Amino acid sequence: MFLPFFEQLRHHGVPTSLREFLAFLSGLDAGLTTYDVDGFYYLARATMVKNEAHIDRFDRAFAAAFKGVESIPLEAVVQALDLPADWLEKLAEKHLSEEEKAEIEALGGFDKLMETLRKRLEEQQGRHQGGNKWVGTAGTSPFGAYGYNPEGVRIGQKESRHQRAVKVWDKREFRDLDDTREIGTRSIKVALKRLRQWARDGAMDELDLDGTIRATAEHGYLDVQTRPERRNAVRVLLFLDIGGSMDAYVQLVEELFSAARTEFKHLEHFYFHNCLYEGVWKDNRRRWDAQTPTWDVMNKFGKGYKCIFVGDASMSPYEIAAPGGANEHWNAEAGEVWLRRAMDHWPDFLWINPVPEAHWNYTMSIGMIQKVIGENRMVPLSLEGLTRGMRVLG
Repeated sequence: MFLPFFEQLRHHGVPTSLREFLAFLSGLDAGLTTYDVDGFYYLARATMVKNEAHIDRFDRAFAAAFKGVESIPLEAVVQALDLPADWLEKLAEKHLSEEEKAEIEALGGFDKLMETLRKRLEEQQGRHQGGNKWVGTAGTSPFGAYGYNPEGVRIGQKESRHQRAVKVWDKREFRDLDDTREIGTRSIKVALKRLRQWARDGAMDELDLDGTIRATAEHGYLDVQTRPERRNAVRVLLFLDIGGSMDAYVQLVEELFSAARTEFKHLEHFYFHNCLYEGVWKDNRRRWDAQTPTWDVMNKFGKGYKCIFVGDASMSPYEIAAPGGANEHWNAEAGEVWLRRAMDHWPDFLWINPVPEAHWNYTMSIGMIQKVIGENRMVPLSLEGLTRGMRVLG
């Protein structure tokens, strides 16, 4: 019966294998989730989604496959209502306040509530609109959808209106996370985590569980072992384009910068405008009187650093190709010269472009930058692009 669900996963681009689908069915057979829509959803997602970037696709496939119990035959609903009392008690603790639990007692408790629902489902013929007894919509019966009753069981309604239904049959909460969509700080951190080189340094303040077990077994008494904490040893040098056409991407670049500072403990950053020239700076308010010569940056930060440029690469072609082409000062050497020097000095080189990749062909300077650094070394500022870029640097 779940084959249509599997087909929807394939249709929406979720790379789920037959082995994973069978693992999902095995979980159902083992009773890992029973009478719990949310548990069913999380079991399916845990067994059939391998990459966090595919959660949004999975949610859309799930929504397409399970559109709500209003499409389920009435007899199937009656069968589904054979619910254990302990499950109902746990559900009450999850969804109802103490006051609402007290109100439910007015009908005679959960047993009476579910027994009454079974009888009405068996007695009712066809759809009912309004009223206070039959299972239907827009009424005050305890059973149905789009109405009000503090003791209600919601059936066939896609969202709660009063937040008082005892059983929320088809509530769905989808997250918008896809590797082709624009991203936020959290998603950026997920992508940046792929660039890691672990090393243990610092104080011996982390419990070494394996070492403790081994030492205890050898010595015959509890022998606690510690070790230095494991840290990400990657060193990153970040150059950020600022001003001009980059103003449209300030928020996105700020999110990238925030995520990078959190993820990389060894991070240095400098600002530039449009293209790399003979000077960069740390403080944009003092960009003219407190510049750092680019040669000094190269001498200070060795080849072990990962060099990342963030910019839209949108400028006059002369700023890249000709001396004196910069639009704010006289540059004795062309921007291309400095870019090649940077690449020679930092072999692990990447350019992250906030302009959508589909638009790159419409800007000549983007193509020129790609020709200088190599097409594979420029990636878009998207989750998929950052993932690709971390592989280039890794």
